[in-house]
Amino acid sequence: MSEAENGPPDDAAEGLPPRLGGKPVDPRLLTYARASRGFFVTIGVLAVAQTAVIVAFAWLLTKAVTDAIGGMPLAGLVPTLGALAAVVAARAVLLWGREAVASRAAARVQTQLRTSLVEAVGRLGPEWLGTRNSAQLAVTAGRGLDALEAYFGRYLPQLVQTVVATPLLIAVMWWADWISGLTVLLTLPLIPIFMVLIGLATRAVQERQWRTLQRLAARFADTVQGLSTLKVFGRQHRAAASIEQVTADYRRETMRVLRVSFLSGFALEFLASISVAIIAVSIGFRLIDGALALGVGLFVLLLAPEAYLPLRQVGVQFHAAAEGVAATDDVFDVLDAARDPAASERRLNAAPDPRRSSLRLTGVRVRRGDRMLPPVDLEAAPGSVVLLEGPSGAGKSSVLAALRGAAAYEGEASYGDSDVRALLPSEWLAWAGQQPGLISGTVAANVALGDPSPVAADVARALDLAEADDLDPGRELGVQGAGLSGGQAQRVAVARAFYRHLRGRAGVLALDEPSAALDPDTESALWRSIRRVADDGAIVVLVSHRTSARAIADRVVRLEPSEVVV
Repeated sequence: MSEAENGPPDDAAEGLPPRLGGKPVDPRLLTYARASRGFFVTIGVLAVAQTAVIVAFAWLLTKAVTDAIGGMPLAGLVPTLGALAAVVAARAVLLWGREAVASRAAARVQTQLRTSLVEAVGRLGPEWLGTRNSAQLAVTAGRGLDALEAYFGRYLPQLVQTVVATPLLIAVMWWADWISGLTVLLTLPLIPIFMVLIGLATRAVQERQWRTLQRLAARFADTVQGLSTLKVFGRQHRAAASIEQVTADYRRETMRVLRVSFLSGFALEFLASISVAIIAVSIGFRLIDGALALGVGLFVLLLAPEAYLPLRQVGVQFHAAAEGVAATDDVFDVLDAARDPAASERRLNAAPDPRRSSLRLTGVRVRRGDRMLPPVDLEAAPGSVVLLEGPSGAGKSSVLAALRGAAAYEGEASYGDSDVRALLPSEWLAWAGQQPGLISGTVAANVALGDPSPVAADVARALDLAEADDLDPGRELGVQGAGLSGGQAQRVAVARAFYRHLRGRAGVLALDEPSAALDPDTESALWRSIRRVADDGAIVVLVSHRTSARAIADRVVRLEPSEVVV
């Protein structure tokens, strides 16, 4: 909430890396996006064909002009003109083919990277996700990866074209007229030098624009989520002003990117034009004194702009691709983190049989920032309810966070014969937190969240157990479950936990203050439902301040609000 009220923090405050965007061609692209491998091969083949067409076009045009000047009749020019038309058509087809290949490759790479990103976040777990800004991740996975269209459609094909075409064209020019070839060889490095200088400035401003966009998304999400609180305390205007300020920053960064882009494009065009002019003047003087034949001079002069064009276009297209480069760099950082041995060692085991598996916590001390909470010991067998009691701040919710992988801890926590760190929470644990965590959609969709094949009867049974049978399963909810009261939303969240157990997907139910928004009669009915679910073989770990919860508990674990600072 403070972020919504206050001015935008600087990059250091947000933990943003003090670096520029990713490399023009990051080697990790070939590792994480397999579709890019075939793309580079195909684009390379097309680049060779395009270069051959450029040379053929220059040669045929030169032949047609020199033959016409030499007095050849129109009938004799027809074959050359026909071949020239075929070459022009071939060049158009190759350009279309390159665009089509790039478009399809971009779509496949976007899909692969988005899928890999989601899987990586799943492997890293809730603890890692809790340290990141989800709005920024959403921008990266959405707008950021969409920018790959320009990266694949314009920049990478032009980069491959430069690597292939420039050396071949210089070689052909050198073969035809070594003086012109040498001139290109000496002047061409000026363009990469200026490209490097311009690129450093471009990447810096593009990185700032990208980070500002991420900050804007985070600020907007934070403000919307806390809008009701801000309005009650009369702080909504300040929050709106904060968003307006970040928006203005983004507008300024965008205009700065455009200014650099136009200036860099002008600089590259100017250098290329001067270089071609030098070659043209040299050819002109040698044609006058008869040291160079007209056909050779015209052929080389037609190839000269084509020799500079690929490298010049790389600099131009880099601006269009810069946002995609920055986004993929963020995606690759997440994928690299998921490949870390510490992350890959987790969650390798299948969930044990819930009918014969007990939950054991031995000396579990949850870490919360610089705080280390007191150790917790408990053991729960199937069919039992364990109640965690204690004042606020004692660490009750933190224990549940440790079980679902959202908080680091020391000590041992096992379910059956497996360490809970080696289990995917969705395979053994059903959780209902103090925040219902509902999504837009029907009540039934919220109850059966995560089930690819929902069963209507089990949804109805879960709602009944949660004392929410008065809710129509087909009722549509808004964002974050809008349309329900606080008590109704809480009961739907509890019903979701019950549903996972009924479907055999969770042997342990972790319920955090499930009756906080309920009246005494509804709370009493909910306690009876929890007791029935436990009697049917579930393990229930219940957090509650209500003394009435003691009536259904088989064991009460008391936590005290002491801590150790580390």
